[in-house]
Amino acid sequence: MNTRNAPLRFKRLGYFIPAIAATVAVVIAAFLADAQKRRLEEEYLRSFTTEQLGLLRSRLQGNILGNIKLVQGLVATFEIEPNMAPSRFEDLASRIFKDDHQLRSLAIAADFVVSRVYPLHGNEASLGLDYRKNEHQRAAAMQVKSQDRLIVTGPVDLVQGGRAVIARYPIHSGPDDSFFGIASAVIDLDQLLESSGFQSDLEFAVSVSSRPHVGGETKPVFKTNAAIDVDPVVMSIDIGHEAWTLSASPIHGWGQRSDNLSLFRAGLALLSTIIVLPMFWAGYLMRDRHRHIVILQDREDRLETVSQRLQLALDASKVGVWEYDCETKTLSWDARMRELYNVAPEQTICRYEDWRDALHPRDLEGAERVFSKALEAEEPYITDFRVLGRDGRIRYIRAHGMTYRTSAGNKRIVGANWDVTEDVQLQDELLQSKLTAEAQNRELEDARSVVEHNSLHDSLTSLPNRRYLDHQLALTRSSDYHRPLSLLHIDLDRFKDINDTLGHAAGDEVLKHVAMVLRTEVPAEDFIARIGGDEFVLLSRRDPALANFPLLSSQLIEAISRPIAIEGHDCRIGASVGFAIRHRSDETPEQLLVNADIALYEAKRRGRNRVEAFNGELRLRTVEVKRLSDEILRGLERGEFIPFFQPQFDAETLEIVGVEALARWEHPTRGILTPDVFLPVAESLNVVARLDEAILQQALFQATRWEGQGLDIPCVSVNVSCQRLREENLIDKLRAMRIRPGALTFELLESISFDTADEGLKQAIDNIKALGIDIELDDFGTGHASIISLLELSPKRLKIDRRLVRPLLESPAQQSLVRSIIDIGKVQGIETVAEGVETLAHAELLRRLGCHVLQGYAFAKPMAAEDFLVFAKARTWTAERQREQRART
Repeated sequence: MNTRNAPLRFKRLGYFIPAIAATVAVVIAAFLADAQKRRLEEEYLRSFTTEQLGLLRSRLQGNILGNIKLVQGLVATFEIEPNMAPSRFEDLASRIFKDDHQLRSLAIAADFVVSRVYPLHGNEASLGLDYRKNEHQRAAAMQVKSQDRLIVTGPVDLVQGGRAVIARYPIHSGPDDSFFGIASAVIDLDQLLESSGFQSDLEFAVSVSSRPHVGGETKPVFKTNAAIDVDPVVMSIDIGHEAWTLSASPIHGWGQRSDNLSLFRAGLALLSTIIVLPMFWAGYLMRDRHRHIVILQDREDRLETVSQRLQLALDASKVGVWEYDCETKTLSWDARMRELYNVAPEQTICRYEDWRDALHPRDLEGAERVFSKALEAEEPYITDFRVLGRDGRIRYIRAHGMTYRTSAGNKRIVGANWDVTEDVQLQDELLQSKLTAEAQNRELEDARSVVEHNSLHDSLTSLPNRRYLDHQLALTRSSDYHRPLSLLHIDLDRFKDINDTLGHAAGDEVLKHVAMVLRTEVPAEDFIARIGGDEFVLLSRRDPALANFPLLSSQLIEAISRPIAIEGHDCRIGASVGFAIRHRSDETPEQLLVNADIALYEAKRRGRNRVEAFNGELRLRTVEVKRLSDEILRGLERGEFIPFFQPQFDAETLEIVGVEALARWEHPTRGILTPDVFLPVAESLNVVARLDEAILQQALFQATRWEGQGLDIPCVSVNVSCQRLREENLIDKLRAMRIRPGALTFELLESISFDTADEGLKQAIDNIKALGIDIELDDFGTGHASIISLLELSPKRLKIDRRLVRPLLESPAQQSLVRSIIDIGKVQGIETVAEGVETLAHAELLRRLGCHVLQGYAFAKPMAAEDFLVFAKARTWTAERQREQRART
C-alpha cells in the first residue's frame, strides 16, 4: 500500500472515499492477514522442521565424532608403541568398548595387513587381511595413506548382518613419523542412527542418503514411514570419504492447514465489519508488524546458528560450561557438567556444595582456596583437581573461568570444565614407559659391557683375542711413533699331536696352561693375546735394549716345554717364537706383526722350538716372495703357465700308452721354470687349484689337437691338488667338458692323508671316477697311504716314486721293495707306473719285476706340445732300444 498517495485518493473520491477506502483497506487487510497467516504457518513448519533436523544432525554428528575420538586415543597410543603386545592392545581396546559407543570392532593393519582385531570373537577371519588385495577396501585404505588423514566411509553392508560406518585412521611411528599402517573402526550404523534419535515414526518425514565426494551413486541410509515432500529442509554431514544428506519435511507436506485457520478467517471477517474505517491504519500497522517479525526472525536464525555452532564445539570437545552466582550461591551447569559431577538431570538447582562434595578429599582444600582467591581478586580462574564419582572412579578435571559483574552489579564467574583423565593417564603411562626404558637401557649397557668383554677376550684362556689385538695395534698406530714397539709371535709345536691323540679337552688344558705360563713369565705392562688355534702374540712398548726379548723368548720356550700332567699322562709341547722390533718410525704395527710372523716361519723352518728375530735377510726374502707372488698372479692372468708333456710307455711293447702333463711357467724374462720354483709360493697364495685348472684345459686341448693330426694318445695324466679336489663346482666343470671315459687320469699325491680324509674329499674322488676319469696315486711309497686307504681309494694305477727307482740296479733290497709294491698292485688289480727311469737297464729290470708302464729320461724328457708331436711321430725311442740290445749282445 502506497501511503504517500492516500491523501490524494481521499480528496479525489469525496465522501465515499472513506467508505471505499475502508472497504478497500479491509479487503486488502483481510487478504494480507490471511496470506500472512498462511506464510507464518509455513515458516513455522519450516523453522520447526529445521530445528528438529538440526538436532538430529547434531546428535548424529556428535555420536560419529564421539566414536572417532574414542578410537583416536588408542591410535595415539599405538603410534607411541607400534610393537605393543597383543594383551596390552586388547586391554586398551576393551577400555574403549566399556564406554558408551556404537563400535562393533577395531582392527590394526600394519602395512595394510590386519595384525590385531578387537573383539577377536567373530572377527577371526579378518586377521591377515591385506587391504591392498581387497577390491572393496583398497581405494579407501589407499586414500588414508595418500591424504594422511582420517577417512570415514559408509554405509557398508556387513557379512554378519547389519550396516556399518568404517572410520580409518593413519598410523605413524618412529622418529621420522613414517607411515606404519591404518586403524579401522567399524561403527554399527543402526545403533548410531537409533542413539541419534532417528526413528521410523518421527513427527516429520526424514531421509538420510550417502554419496561419495568424487563419483559414485547415492545410497539410502535411513528414511521414515512418511515420504518426503517437495522442497525439503536439507542438511549435510561430511564424514570424510563421503557426504551424508539429511532431508526433512512435514508428514502432510508444506501445504497442510492448522485447525484455527478457519476461525482466524471468521474473526477477520467480523473484525473487518467492525473496523472498516480504521483499516487503513490497521494495514499500516500490519505492515510495520511484519517488518519487525522479519527482523526478529533474522535475529532468531542468527542466534540459532551461533547456538548450534557453540553446541557442536562443546559436544566435540566434551567441555562442560558453568556459571556461579556469588549472591545466591547457585551454580548453572549444562548436561556435560552434570555428567562430570554425577548430578542427576532432574535436579533443577545446583549449589556450591554439590561441586565441593564431588571433589577428591585430598584436592578439596587446594581447589577451594584457588576458587576463593579468583573470586576475591577477580582474576582468571585456572586449576586442575580430581573428582570422586559415586562408583569410586576418579576423574581429573581441568577448570578455566573468568569473573565478571552483571548490569546490576552482581559478581559472577563463568567458565568451562573438561575431563583430562585420559591425558593424565597417558602421561603416567609415558612416564612409566620412560622409567622402564631407562631401566632397560641400563640393563642393555651392562649386557653390552659383558658382550664387549667377551668379544675382546678368548673364552678358553681369558686372554685378549685377535680383535682386541687389532684394537691395540690401532691405538699404537695413532700414538707416538717414536716410542719403542716390539711384537713376539708364539706358535706351539706338537700341539696338534696332543689334540689328535688325547682329544680336544686335553688340547684345551694345554692352551690354559700356556696362557698361565705367559701371564707368569711376561711382565705385567706387556700385552698378551691369543689370536687363534695355538698362536699367541705379545705386544710390548718397553725398550728392547732393556727388555732383552731373545732371553724372554727362550725363557718362554723353556717354561712351555716343561711336562704337563693331563689325564695321567706327561705331555710335552714346544714353542717357536718369532719377534720383530720397530727400528724405523714409518713401520706400521701391522707391518711389524707381518715381520714377526715371517720370523716365526723361519724358526719353524729351521727346526722348531727356537727363537728367530726378523732381520734384513728375512726382509729381502720376503720381498722376493712378494715379487714372485705378484708375478705368479700376473702369469695366471696372462696364461703363462703351460703344460709340458712326458710320454709313458708300455713296459713290454714300448708303445706310448699315455702322457703326463707337467706344469711349467713360461716366464717372460727367466724362461721356462719348473714347479720347484713357483709351486710353494702358489700354495701360499691358494692358487694351486687355478693352476691345475689351467693345465687341465690346455692338456685336453692339445690331446684333441693331436688326435686331429693323426696322433692317438690313449690317456692324458694331470696332477690334481687337494685344494682343487675341494672345489664346490669341480664336478660340474668336469661334466661340462664331456671327457671321454678313460681318456683322462688324475694323479693324486700320496702325501694327501687319505686315512684321515673327510667324507667330502672321498665323495669328490668317487664322483670323479663316476665321470670315467681314472685315479692314479702319485709318488707311492713316500707318503701316508695305508693298505686300508688303498683299498678304499681303489686307484687305476700306482706311480712308484723316482727315489725308489733310481737305486734299483745296485740294491737288491730296493728291488725287493719295488717288487712288493708291484705285487700289491697286482693283487688289487692296480697297474703300476715307474717314474724316473733313467736307463734302459732300469727299464728292463722293471719289466722283469712286472711293472706295467715306464716313464723317464731313458725314453724322453718333458717337452712342449709341438716337440712332443714331432717326437711321437718320429718314434726315435725304438731305434735307441734296438741299438742298446745289439750292444748287449
